[in-house]
Amino acid sequence: MAMLKLAYLLAGGCGGCDMAVVDLSETLVDVLPQLEVVFWAPTVADVKYKDLEAMPDQSVDVGLVSGMVRLSEQEHMTRVMRQKCKVLVAYGACAALGGIPGMANLHTKEEIFQTAYFDTFSTDNPDGVTPQTKCLVDGKYELTLPEFYGRVRPLHQVVDVDYFIGGCPPHHSFVGQAIVAILEGKLPPPGSWITGGKAVCDVCSRNPGQQGGERELITSVKRTVDGAPEEGKCLLQEGYICLGAVTQGDCGALCPKVNIPCRGCGGPIPGVKDFGLRAVSAIASSLADEELVDQIPSPVKLFYRYALPASMLGKKVK
Repeated sequence: MAMLKLAYLLAGGCGGCDMAVVDLSETLVDVLPQLEVVFWAPTVADVKYKDLEAMPDQSVDVGLVSGMVRLSEQEHMTRVMRQKCKVLVAYGACAALGGIPGMANLHTKEEIFQTAYFDTFSTDNPDGVTPQTKCLVDGKYELTLPEFYGRVRPLHQVVDVDYFIGGCPPHHSFVGQAIVAILEGKLPPPGSWITGGKAVCDVCSRNPGQQGGERELITSVKRTVDGAPEEGKCLLQEGYICLGAVTQGDCGALCPKVNIPCRGCGGPIPGVKDFGLRAVSAIASSLADEELVDQIPSPVKLFYRYALPASMLGKKVK
């Protein structure tokens, strides 16, 4: 098997997706002889952006980009990754959909700055200083910061993306399968999600269908703080809003196993373009009474928690 050149860039993410690769442990050791990691910044390797910029175009076989795009620096580097990589993968919920940071699209840049630099209890900013792209220090040193854009964007809204992998972060066992598929050239058509193709409900042991039963309509809506679900029973039928029916199950339904309803970080099941819209439809059709909708707290933050920037709405509509 030929040595495959791999590059990894963390854009506007938390580093959890990096850890999903590291968590491969022995599996990662097994595949390393076939991988040449030429760039992994800024979390793992002591490399600089200029090192990637100096590489010949299309010289990297596969590039993984985690994190969304909010800053000019992140936009620049994702464009460089696209230029240098033959195959570019939006890796994780933030890169693929916008992720939890995408909830910031419910607010303007001005509102975010007002909260961060003026309104919080611990903020001491009597001079009203806010981040500027350029600042002159001592009359001779010019310091710069990236531009803070007005909205969060998933990777495919900035550059062409070849493949998508969901998860917040992706489960390490599935990451291993994806890397092996890349190494062996067993990939779906460009533009596809790399996925097992099954929904969380399909792999969930709490699914009534796997227990020989039938699904029932939801007669109440509960939050996870409202009590403990009955052992082994479908969380959705218990009233805990679970989005497993429309979410890719490459995680193995780990959250429902520990009484946590699926929130959709795995991304949409194949064929779904707007995750939040499909989630709303799925839950609405499962309610015994439409008045139960009023009991769902913060619907936009439930149904679009990971996918607002990639949705047809994209941001708050006034």
